[in-house]
Amino acid sequence: MNNLAIELNNQIKDSIAIELLSDYGKRLYFPKGIASQSAEAKQKAKTYNATIGMAISHGQAIELPSLKKLMPQLSPAEAVTYAPTGGDPALVKLWKDDMIVKNPDLDPEKISSPIVVPGLTNGICQILELFVNAGESVVVPDMFWGNYRLMIEERQKASIAAFPFFSEDEGLNIDGFINTIKKNAVNKKAVVIVNFPNNPTGYSPSKKEAVEFKNALISTAEEGYKLLVVTDDAYFGLFFEDDTYKHSLFNELADAHENILAVKIDGATKEHFVWGFRIGFVTFGSKNMTQAQYKVLETKLSASIRCTISNCSRPAQSMLLKAMTDPNYKAEKAAFEEELKARYQKIKTIIEAHKEDTILRPLSFNSGYFMTYVLEKGSAEALRIKLLEEDGIGTISIQDKYLRVAFSAVDIENIDDLYSKIYQAAAAL
Repeated sequence: MNNLAIELNNQIKDSIAIELLSDYGKRLYFPKGIASQSAEAKQKAKTYNATIGMAISHGQAIELPSLKKLMPQLSPAEAVTYAPTGGDPALVKLWKDDMIVKNPDLDPEKISSPIVVPGLTNGICQILELFVNAGESVVVPDMFWGNYRLMIEERQKASIAAFPFFSEDEGLNIDGFINTIKKNAVNKKAVVIVNFPNNPTGYSPSKKEAVEFKNALISTAEEGYKLLVVTDDAYFGLFFEDDTYKHSLFNELADAHENILAVKIDGATKEHFVWGFRIGFVTFGSKNMTQAQYKVLETKLSASIRCTISNCSRPAQSMLLKAMTDPNYKAEKAAFEEELKARYQKIKTIIEAHKEDTILRPLSFNSGYFMTYVLEKGSAEALRIKLLEEDGIGTISIQDKYLRVAFSAVDIENIDDLYSKIYQAAAAL
């Protein structure tokens, strides 16, 4: 193992992080090569800086006029230069400040700085590589984003340990979570991914469930289990009911117990309606971990970014930073959130009118982009094909039992027609 990796590991030897890292995660270090020498030169090379692989003319990065006219409000430095491996420092600070506002139980001194990754998908992949070895298990509910399967099973050669997402009363199956954690832990190490608002169901826990989930994990940690709990917060902020827990579970878990390392993976993708920007963030939190220990995890994650993609999109970071500091930004964002909430409320009314339907049973939903039906009889794939070929309507079938509807993609004036056709097609199967 490289001496730099050994030094980093020694700095976190008294924390839960060293017990959770994968073999790859333990081997990682940030090399004292071009990147670190260039960073040093940026501070001290006042005469000439001949370190970085960019083309410079009269002190500015060269920018083609045909590109400049597409981004007239960005300077060359904001538009075409390399971003730091861990992200634009100004954006990182702004994102952390915003995270604290949205999750008021977080102490900014007790969590890491966010590290910028190219979207939540990459953020999840990076964390899996850092913490999951081949042959280990990752605990997720049975209603999970299908991309997890590629990430966990194929990329990491690990296994998915799934359990029923909902309990019998159609709430969050907390007992299922805990039992599956204990059953699949290896040497009492367990990795868990929670995704709220959930894709595909559109469910988020109630305030009561969030506290119960936290307490159940604390009790498990008290038994000696070492837990990495990843919160996939892709759809954060789109909460439509008063009783829904309106923070990330990272808010509850970042300082919950010494045996719990919480990792918040979020981003601008859905939360700020910029899907193609591919800008995500990874933040760590664990009781009694120090900023020096968080710096080790930030360094290891930055090293993983360095050796896979080098760094993330500079113009996307620059535009997000400028937009988030625009005085109109919050109001503009809130208006679109209200539009999605109005669609949700209309769908709830439609579902109530069809509550006696014997084929389509909606799963609990209260947030996010989606809702999902379970088919009490018939094939979800057959229904999907029928809707697509006869009505020109696209939906997603899951396990041939569930039909996911992304109401985020359908204007409110078309909601009645969409759901009318769904119920008609199901009845005609």
